[in-house]
Amino acid sequence: MKAIGFNAAGPIDGVGALVEFDAPKPELRDHDLLVDVRAVSMNPVDTKVRNNMAPESGTRILGYDAAGVVTAVGSKAGLFKPGDEVFYAGALTRQGTNAALHAVDERIVGRKPTSLNFTEAAALPLTAITAWELMFDSLRLEEGGGEGETILVIGGAGGVGSILIQLVKALTRLTVVTTASRPQTEDWVRKMGADHVINHHEPLAAQLETLNLVPRYVAGLTATDQHFEALVNLLQPRGHLALIDDPGPVDISIMKLKALTLSWEFMFTRSMYETDDMIVQHELLNRVADMVDAATLLTTATHHGGTMSVKTLTAAHVLQESGRAIGKTVLDGF
Repeated sequence: MKAIGFNAAGPIDGVGALVEFDAPKPELRDHDLLVDVRAVSMNPVDTKVRNNMAPESGTRILGYDAAGVVTAVGSKAGLFKPGDEVFYAGALTRQGTNAALHAVDERIVGRKPTSLNFTEAAALPLTAITAWELMFDSLRLEEGGGEGETILVIGGAGGVGSILIQLVKALTRLTVVTTASRPQTEDWVRKMGADHVINHHEPLAAQLETLNLVPRYVAGLTATDQHFEALVNLLQPRGHLALIDDPGPVDISIMKLKALTLSWEFMFTRSMYETDDMIVQHELLNRVADMVDAATLLTTATHHGGTMSVKTLTAAHVLQESGRAIGKTVLDGF
């Protein structure tokens, strides 16, 4: 089958950065689905893996988000059947979705929203899972709760921020403040539902003081190490900071006097360790699909990069690494 992967870790213009090759058809494990991949989307993890994780042998297939059609199921799979349309985010420890066919554990797969086409649906899984787990596992938010409280989202125009803002507004009563620094990103986060927008290139505390808001929660989606001390200073006592990015060393001792909580969110943890509760990702993706079909959530696809090829995937990696991507870049399957 057709697939695109990389042979050596390094920059996108390096030798072996992205190559098309003929890969063997995936073998199914007991709980697996074999999916005919109809669309994929780009995430920061694609570029991080390509840059930093050299394949142990052969060519490693990149890609995590996918939407497609089930063509076969494993011996113990019972959640889906051939012909079902699905969307999901794959596993960091297995071959990726930049291929004609992909094997994935059904416990991390959801039904594709019927109101979206495959490319629109492919934009959502990884970021929706990340945002959902950040809200309910990391920050311990409660559905319908948060009246009178504020959450600050650092980097609201990216893939996770775009869906996080929507989920917070749909499922809680929190006031959402997010950062954006360009007219395009400010317009986008307001479309997603942000109540207030502040500029992350200017002092955060002063802007929040002008709004008369003191966040109880912060979602640090990007540049956490640049803002860490400021975030500690502006959070309410006993507030909560949840991170998804990869900051350099930070001094967490400055959180002690306010008794602040620091949590990490990593959506691959459940699939990586095959936790007893990994099926919650199946359940939350189905819930997201229901919300999309009820017009409660919007797809975050903003850029259609064409049909999957070395050229189009390279362009998607370049855009992702530029720091100027808004929402998600999606591509059709082979």
